Amino acid sequence: MYSIKLGCEHIYCGENAVQSLKELSAVRKRAYIVMSGTILQELGQLKIVTDVLEEAGFTWKAYTDVEPEPSFETVKRGTADMMEFEPDWVIGFGGGSAMDAAKAMWVFYENPEYRELDDVMPPNEIKSLKVKARVACIPTSAGTGSEATRAALIKDTVKKKKYSIRCLKGRMVPDVAILDPAFSMTMPKSLTAASGMDALTHAIESYVTPIANPFSDGMAMAAFIYGYKNLPICYEDGKNAEARAKMLEASCMAGIAFSNCALGIVHSIAHTFGAEYGVPHGLANAIVLPYGLRFNSRDSRTQARYDELASFVGETSLLDGVLALRKRIDVPPCMKDVVPDEQDVLGKIDMLVEKAMSDVCTPFTPVKPTTEELKALILEVYYGEKGHQA
Repeated sequence: MYSIKLGCEHIYCGENAVQSLKELSAVRKRAYIVMSGTILQELGQLKIVTDVLEEAGFTWKAYTDVEPEPSFETVKRGTADMMEFEPDWVIGFGGGSAMDAAKAMWVFYENPEYRELDDVMPPNEIKSLKVKARVACIPTSAGTGSEATRAALIKDTVKKKKYSIRCLKGRMVPDVAILDPAFSMTMPKSLTAASGMDALTHAIESYVTPIANPFSDGMAMAAFIYGYKNLPICYEDGKNAEARAKMLEASCMAGIAFSNCALGIVHSIAHTFGAEYGVPHGLANAIVLPYGLRFNSRDSRTQARYDELASFVGETSLLDGVLALRKRIDVPPCMKDVVPDEQDVLGKIDMLVEKAMSDVCTPFTPVKPTTEELKALILEVYYGEKGHQA
């Protein structure tokens, strides 16, 4: 038996979708907006959101102190501020970091007795949700799909490890997602590339995990097709509203897909480099993806699934298609390009392997690596296919 949660209660898509904020049902009408920095305020995008909220009678407060990889310290500060404001809607506005931070703050706001990340880690079930407040997410990048997932990725800066706060019953899935392309058209090209590859990685890995199911398959296929075809358009013509809208939809569907099955070894390695070296999650996935494809292709069933995805977009090889796409959108070919301290990586290689092996995604990858295989794969990711092998 398996259970399915197909995204939010409501997903509003397309131009002017932000107007749907007027439909949020609330008693106190207090909205707490979580963002990464002040860039959205400087671009005038926060005002677009708050104008709609004010028109609907909401009082609002913005929290902007979320770093690119949100830490538990940030979550605790935001939670304390949220408790003073007492919102009945929490709005994650921005990329995956802002949305994940908003969801995590909401968990601790709903459950003030919780003090540590371990309190909300599986198998512990989160006690209270949707009692004090509900959650809406407005993504400004098309990558994480956090606006429709049942988890929030938070970094422990002491242990240098990423934790996935999850509700296995799907109660952490936001109530509302607003996919308005107006907010993604200001994304720089580098972020467009990295976040788009993140969405494609979600689609691909969820399609080949052993616990994929017909519902996750449908979302993964659609997400891959829309993402693969529209990512280069978004990269080369950032003001193309139609392509931006389709990338947001692809990202959201990919988030729904993996929330209803799982991910794999690409994410395990990406999480590890993100936690240890601060490599942004989308960029890490973009770099690791072809190496993970090559590693998993030794399994005939997985290769057949890769071939299916390739055929959907007119390619004969998924690996070749991904490599060509990465080159077209200027993704670095190996991790050494973004983590240049070779001696530090080699000195920590056993620790990196241990972290990747214990990552929440590793048990669901189609080809289970041995410790030595995973070490070789991480070194390949670091140096590149034809690079030095330590």
